[in-house]
Amino acid sequence: MNDDRRRFLRSGLAVGTLAVAGCAGSSGDTDVDTGDVTASQTEATAADETESIGYAVEEVVTDLRQPWGIAVAPDDTILLTERPGGLVRVDDGEPQRIDGVPEVFAGGQGGLLDVAVHPDYPDTPWVYLTYSAENNAGASATHLGRGRLAPDATRLNGFEVLHAAEPFVDSDAHFGSRVVFGPDRRGYVTVGDRQFKDFGPEHTAQDRTTDLGAVLRFEPDGSVPGDNPFVNDPDARDPIFSYGHRNPQGVTVHPETGALWEHEHGEQDGDEINVLESGGNFGWPVATEACTYGGGDPIGVSHADRSDVVDPVHYWPCGSGGFPPSGLAIYDGAASAWQGDLFAGNLAGGYLGRFTVDGRAVTEVERLLDGRGWRIRAVTVGPDDGLLVAVDADPGPLVRLTPA
Repeated sequence: MNDDRRRFLRSGLAVGTLAVAGCAGSSGDTDVDTGDVTASQTEATAADETESIGYAVEEVVTDLRQPWGIAVAPDDTILLTERPGGLVRVDDGEPQRIDGVPEVFAGGQGGLLDVAVHPDYPDTPWVYLTYSAENNAGASATHLGRGRLAPDATRLNGFEVLHAAEPFVDSDAHFGSRVVFGPDRRGYVTVGDRQFKDFGPEHTAQDRTTDLGAVLRFEPDGSVPGDNPFVNDPDARDPIFSYGHRNPQGVTVHPETGALWEHEHGEQDGDEINVLESGGNFGWPVATEACTYGGGDPIGVSHADRSDVVDPVHYWPCGSGGFPPSGLAIYDGAASAWQGDLFAGNLAGGYLGRFTVDGRAVTEVERLLDGRGWRIRAVTVGPDDGLLVAVDADPGPLVRLTPA
């Protein structure tokens, strides 16, 4: 596998004990960061379990506190975030706590969220964190910050806030948030819409004067790249790369094309997998396949009915039962059985979905880790070519999956 591709792919996400063959199971649940639930411009259908591949499950670390994000560095260092505010380095199967982490707001869906490393790590040992934090008025926002990992890997030195997603909001939901470095060496940060319920054209995800419901793009030092799509636009925030997102909890780099793939929660159903485009409006909530909680009424119109929005490559329509996603990886390890497949956690369904990808055609083909009652929070390709999977629980494990 190309080292550069692996480095960029691994800057992001995570989730997952025991050995077994691929198995099927049930789904269900909604959006209490229960995860919002949802099928594509392929529309989702039930997983075709005829394509199941046997796999082994090995426990790497236990007793983590709600693990949320994973980064695998180029030197194979594994870093994990814990939502209550812990940063952990995995050393020979043992969790080693790292000091110097910022204070976080861990209420509701907030806390210490994702982790990534600088593109030149370990020569440039910056570790990047996304997290929620409060201002003096008690309102909260998604933050991006960084600190330098000490030579003994016991603390982050000189931690600094690079950006706070404006405005701060009196809400404990829909922070996003993932961070990944692209092949362009820029950092991409997902920010949720903070659960605003005004579903008209004035919704915050359609308002480019805020950072909410958007993917933001930064230089490694936190400055705004001069080629961001809305730089110098008086009606838009300079960091915005794309907008019209609801609550994106997965983003990764396609190892072959370099494109950024993202997924996000719909309201009731309407979950999406997208390929990000610079300046793109991804529709929420004026164009969506979701419906209202409880009532099942359509929200906005279908993406297909508007020419000014970017269609998802895969979605779960209203009434499908949905796929509330968290964590995203496209496999480029040594296992030919999974080569090029997309993996995402289904929070409410309690399994890791495997999807085949043919260009932009996405098909769910297998449910891994089904029937264990695990909320799959993150997944990434591990240093040994398996998948590392983080289970959102307290205590929760980090597990390794390898095809049999």
